[in-house]
Amino acid sequence: MKSAPGAPGNLSSAQRQVLVAVKRRGEASADEVAETLGVTPSAARQHLAGLKSGGLVASRQERGRSGRPADLYHSTELSEYLFAGPTAGEFSIELLGHIEEEDPELVPRVFERRRRRRVKQYRDTLAGKPLGEKVAGLAEILDAEGYMGDVDELPCNSYRLTLHSCAMWAVASRYGLTCTTELELMQEVLPEAEVTRVAHKVAGAYFCAYEIRPREISREPFDQKLCST
Repeated sequence: MKSAPGAPGNLSSAQRQVLVAVKRRGEASADEVAETLGVTPSAARQHLAGLKSGGLVASRQERGRSGRPADLYHSTELSEYLFAGPTAGEFSIELLGHIEEEDPELVPRVFERRRRRRVKQYRDTLAGKPLGEKVAGLAEILDAEGYMGDVDELPCNSYRLTLHSCAMWAVASRYGLTCTTELELMQEVLPEAEVTRVAHKVAGAYFCAYEIRPREISREPFDQKLCST
């Protein structure tokens, strides 16, 4: 279970150039992108298809031209995060700092409100699915948010969810509540499992990772259990 090819963290340099070309024009056909970049239309279409599957561009058909209607591409809101740069994180920290100066008790409440909103959103999206599909779905959601999430299957119907990037890094490195509420969120979204953080980027790891085990087996070491196939 791996992240989508067009996800923000997995863009190739060619895909990024295509996305920049689309953003600079506002809206563009594959032929126009190809002309701007000096590549073939088929190459432009291939990259645009990858960007579209990753949710970074959307398209509409332009009517009124002679012949076959042309697909016109424009960037989506998700693509904005790719170009935000370090100032976006600095702005978030600055705002939280102002809130903290006004009333220190407001900061935990801000994080808690964000956590509750996300819990409801994720639960609604993943409702009715078995644990494995929930974990895969959660990884896809987080991947789309810029966390570069993927899932590895472990013995006994358990999983490891790894987040290779941190979309909230600037804030997380300053406010520990970011990571605390992230773990609590996963525990609430997956109530049928025990979620344990086993690697922590803020603590010096290269990524954050979580082991997710069904509650009925979570207290036993893997090598001491007989697992059904």
